[in-house]
Amino acid sequence: MLIKTAEFIISNSDVDKCPKDHLPEYAFIGRSNVGKSSLINMLTNHKNLAKTSGRPGKTQLINHFLINKNWFLVDLPGYGYARVSKTEKKKFQKFITNYFEKRKQLVSAFVLVDIRHKPQNIDLEFMEYLGVSEIPFSIIFTKADKLKPMAIEKHVKDYCQVLLKTWEELPPHFVTSSSKAIGREDVLQFIDSTNHEINAMR
Repeated sequence: MLIKTAEFIISNSDVDKCPKDHLPEYAFIGRSNVGKSSLINMLTNHKNLAKTSGRPGKTQLINHFLINKNWFLVDLPGYGYARVSKTEKKKFQKFITNYFEKRKQLVSAFVLVDIRHKPQNIDLEFMEYLGVSEIPFSIIFTKADKLKPMAIEKHVKDYCQVLLKTWEELPPHFVTSSSKAIGREDVLQFIDSTNHEINAMR
């Protein structure tokens, strides 16, 4: 997929105020320091589309970006140990669940996972929530440039083995690096193919 246009549309904390368009949406979410903003900028080929920060938890709103005038990339707040108060954390975690449970335009979620680490309970629990809620999702392993190829293969294999303990079927997964643009075409091709399937069903 060639990204011709990528534009910021709206930020808000109320799912009812999200765009009224019936365009397909793909939501990106992960732990607060997983490199989500960098990945979004890499995928869209825009250096500053999503705001990056050295401080985890920078994204605290639902951010809609219109891509190629025909689908939305949705940047959601990270979960985990963002440096915000418990009250604020509960607040934006609530509108995350509201988004997933109410947003009919949502086609699929992408759960970002740092490939360098062993499976974390917080990620596994969130994937379980998506599964129970019947929300399709894929896993995007980030920061692949930090490991050698054999280590990447082992970490992905180990992660899949953990998932198979509770999942009958593995979700799609992609290995990426924002700094090296690894996995960019794979993720965009997945979105493009899914969009074609949606259009064929209409």
